[in-house]
Amino acid sequence: MKARVHVMLKNGVLDPQGEAVRHALGAMGFDGVKGVRQGKVIELDLDAGTTEADVEAMCEKLLANTVIESYSVEMI
Repeated sequence: MKARVHVMLKNGVLDPQGEAVRHALGAMGFDGVKGVRQGKVIELDLDAGTTEADVEAMCEKLLANTVIESYSVEMI
């Protein structure tokens, strides 16, 4: 069993890495990009019986900084 966790900065939180990517794309001639938000994907290999609630607890305690980041869990 696996879980995939998507972590992104919340709207309104400055994303300097995303802004750097947007600027670099513009410098490369990709002028149609108005904004970039950069996040991370964490894939977990889980023991049988691990629940989505368990993974959400992992996110709350370690995988996401819930003050500035939001997350979503996908059980796969």
